Amino acid sequence: MKFILDILRGIVIGVANIIPGVSGGTMMVSMGIYDTLIGCINNLFKKFKESILTLLPYVIGMAIGILGLAKLIVYSLEHFPLPTGVLFIGLIFGSIPIILGRIKEGIDHRFHVLEFAIGFAVVVGLQLLGSGNGKDAAMNMSPVLVIVLFLMGVIASATMVIPGVSGSMMLMLLGYYNPIVGAISGLLDGLVARNFSAVLSCVAVLLPFGIGVIVGIFAIAKLIEVLLKKAPARTFSFILGLVIASPVAILMETSFAGITVVTVLASIVCFAVGFIVALKLGE
Repeated sequence: MKFILDILRGIVIGVANIIPGVSGGTMMVSMGIYDTLIGCINNLFKKFKESILTLLPYVIGMAIGILGLAKLIVYSLEHFPLPTGVLFIGLIFGSIPIILGRIKEGIDHRFHVLEFAIGFAVVVGLQLLGSGNGKDAAMNMSPVLVIVLFLMGVIASATMVIPGVSGSMMLMLLGYYNPIVGAISGLLDGLVARNFSAVLSCVAVLLPFGIGVIVGIFAIAKLIEVLLKKAPARTFSFILGLVIASPVAILMETSFAGITVVTVLASIVCFAVGFIVALKLGE
């Protein structure tokens, strides 16, 4: 049963990572598994079997979320932007009791206002910078583009792991969000149609990006683990600021055109569902 629940948690993380303004790291915090996953990543080679067994269901879930639900999420954001965004806001608000509990567990058991304010400002500031989305980068394969895609993977994964900071939003700002999501969608379409030329073309884009993601996750995970050990209350106060600002970032990305009473009611239901799911997955 736990294995299935962990796969479901991984799906939530994977889906969050492909939505601009939403952070996979925030979803990890909301479900109470953030420092567990960070610890497993950092101890992957020291405690290989134990770490792999812990990470495996999350990785499976993330793969399902990113590959299997990418089209659905893009469709939902296009046709039902407010209910979709509010669903994730519900997930985020459901994480707040968990984070407050972690702050109380810290060495000084104290909420740190300055760290909270800095975290809040970082997310809102990045969102404001990203509001004028960069133009999509050209995907003409070359050795230089391979290096750039690797660096984009490092940047995206680092921001994905940090709660409240959206890796997909950073990719959008830099002009690589649509090409990467398009490559994922194109890979799936190519596999279904058995168009192996299209598959290879998409793999050429996704492979260097994926390697960069792995490198970035390991690099940032070590830093976060040190902070959680040295100053847990300050770190979680900062994380709380990142998390509380996330709904602001989501709403800034959401279209409010054509809102009806039905849309509002659907959004309320989605918020409640997200909140309850966060509480249940965080148990």
